[in-house]
Amino acid sequence: MDAAAVEVSVVLPAYNEESTIKSTVAVTLDTLSSFLSPGQFEVIIAEDGCEDQTPEIADRCADSNEHVNHFHSDERLGRGEALNRAFESAAGDTLVYFDTDLATDMSHLEELVESVRSGEYDLATGSRWMPGEEAARPPKRAISSRGFNFLVRTLLGSELRDHQAGFKAFSRDAFEDLRPVVQDSHWFWDTEMLVKAQRRGYRVKEFAVDWTPKGDSKVDLVRDVLGMGSQILRTAWEIRIKPYANRRTGMVAGLFLSVIAIALMFVYLDPRTVFAEMLRADPVLIGLAAAVYVMSWPIRGWRYADILSSLGYRERVGFLTGAIFISQTGNLVFPARAGDAVRAYVVKARRAVPYTTGFASLAVERVFDLLTITFLAGGVLLGMAGLAPDQVAALSRTLSEGVGLSVAQQESARTAIIVATVVGAGAIGAVVVIVLSARSDRNRIRGLVEWTSEDSYVEFVATILERFVGDVQRVGAEPRAFTRVGGASLIIWAIDVFTAILVFLAFGITVPLGLLVAVGFFAVSVGNLAKVLPLSPGGIGLYEAAFTVLVVAMTPVAPAAALGVAIVDHGVKNVVTVLGGAASMVLLNVSLTEAMHGSAEVEETKPTDQG
Repeated sequence: MDAAAVEVSVVLPAYNEESTIKSTVAVTLDTLSSFLSPGQFEVIIAEDGCEDQTPEIADRCADSNEHVNHFHSDERLGRGEALNRAFESAAGDTLVYFDTDLATDMSHLEELVESVRSGEYDLATGSRWMPGEEAARPPKRAISSRGFNFLVRTLLGSELRDHQAGFKAFSRDAFEDLRPVVQDSHWFWDTEMLVKAQRRGYRVKEFAVDWTPKGDSKVDLVRDVLGMGSQILRTAWEIRIKPYANRRTGMVAGLFLSVIAIALMFVYLDPRTVFAEMLRADPVLIGLAAAVYVMSWPIRGWRYADILSSLGYRERVGFLTGAIFISQTGNLVFPARAGDAVRAYVVKARRAVPYTTGFASLAVERVFDLLTITFLAGGVLLGMAGLAPDQVAALSRTLSEGVGLSVAQQESARTAIIVATVVGAGAIGAVVVIVLSARSDRNRIRGLVEWTSEDSYVEFVATILERFVGDVQRVGAEPRAFTRVGGASLIIWAIDVFTAILVFLAFGITVPLGLLVAVGFFAVSVGNLAKVLPLSPGGIGLYEAAFTVLVVAMTPVAPAAALGVAIVDHGVKNVVTVLGGAASMVLLNVSLTEAMHGSAEVEETKPTDQG
C-alpha cells in the first residue's frame, strides 16, 4: 500500500483484547471502506504490552491485510502514550482512535472522520451527554462520568459535555502541536488533549453518538479517584494558577504563609493567655531554649543524608537541612502533613531524587521519630512506675477526676493519651514490618494493589508503590545505617526535651532536677505522639493538652503554669521552624506555593552519587 496516499489513520488501542481484536479490525475495515477509497486509510493496532494472545492475533491481521499495521510494545506504556507513538508513526493527516470494544455505534465513524478530514474542524469527539444521544449507562458509571465531566468543566474551563468517550479524531497539525504540552500518558490523555486544544483556540466538534456500555461497569477507585482526580488538580494548577505565579510572587506568597503559620498556633488557644505566660518567663532562658533547639536541625539534615545515602543519593547536609526546614514549615501551614510532599518536591526539583525515593526516605524518618519518642515515653513511665508509684497514681487520678483542670482540658488530655498510645503502637509495628520485610526479597505490594482494582491503571500505581516499599526495605536491610539513623533520632529528641526543660526553668518553676528531666521526657514524647493526628477537642491543642496533664499529675506545678510552659515550649519550636523555613526558602530559591505544585517538568532519574 502506498503510504503517501493514506489520508486517514485509525488507531485501535489494545490491551489484552484477544477475544475481540480480530472482529474489531474487521468491522473497522468494512466501515472505513464504506466511505473511503482503498488506499486512503490504514488501521494501526496499538498493542500495549499485552499479556495474552493479542500480539499474535494482531500479527495475523497485519499479515492478511495490507491496510492493517501492528504497533507492538514490550512494556506497558499506558493508553495515552501508546496512542502518541502510534499517531507519530501513522501516515495519515487525519488521526482517529476509538475503543476496541466498539461501545460507540460505528455508524458515527464517517461523521467523526469527515469533520476533521474536510478541514472544518481540528478535533472531533463523540459525546454521550448531548441531547440526541442514546446511551444506556448503569447508574454507577453515569454518576462517576457526570461527576468527572462536571469537574473538568468547572475547574478546567472546558465547554464540552463529555471528555471520556473513546471516539475521537485529530488533525495532524493539531496533534503535533498538542502532543508536547499534554503530560498524562494514560486515561486522562484525551481529556487533557481536549482541554488544551480549546485553550489554544482549536476548533473542536462535539456530536451526539449512540453508545452501549461493554464489560464491567463498576466505578474503579484507583483509576477514577486517584488517577483522574489528581490529574484534574494538576491540570487546574498548570492552566489557572501557574501562569500568574512566577518565582517572585511565589516567594512572597510562601513568606506570607510562613507568617500565617505562627498565627495558627493560636487557633486553639487564648492569645491573652499565651502573651501573659510569655511575659512572665525569663527571656534569656527562652532565647537559650531556642538556641538549643536550633542545634537539632543540622542533626536532622545529617540523619536525612544518611537515609538518602542508603538509597544511592549523596547530598550535602546543608541543603537537606534547608529542605527539612521548608517542609516542616509547610506542615505548620498545610493540613494533613502536606509539608512532607513539599520536601519530596524540593529534593526532586533541586537534586533529581525521584518522588518514590523522597517519600520512602520520609517514611523511614517518620517511623524512627515516632519509635524514638515512644520508647522515651515508655521508658520514663516504666521507670517512674518502679521508683515513684505515687506519680503514676496521680496521673490516673488527674485523668479520671480532672484535678485542677477544666472539663475541656480533661477531655483533650484523655484523647491525647489515647492517640499517643495508638500512634506509639503503630510506630513499633512499622519498625517490625520494615525489619522483617528487609530480610525478604519478596514485595507483595503489587498483589495487594491489584486486589483493590481491576483497571489497567492499577499497574502504574503498583509500580510506584513497589519502588516505595523497595526503598524502605533497602534502608532496613543495612544494620549500620539503621543504627546511625536510630542514634541520630535519640539525639534529636533529647534536644527537643532539653528545650522544654529550659522553658520550665524560664518560668522559675522549682522541681527536683531528676523529676523535671523525667517529666520533660514523658510530656514532650506523649505530646508529640498525640499531635500526629489532626484532632483538637475541647478547644485546646493535643500537644498542649498532653503536656499539661502530665506535668500537673507528676509535679506540684499548677495547671495554669503547666499550660503556659506547654504554650511557650511549642511556640519557641514553631517560631524557630518558621524562621528557618523562611530563610531556607530564600537561600534555596524555593517557595511553598511552588513546592506544593510539585513541578511535573522535573524528570525522574535513576539513583546516582551526587556530590
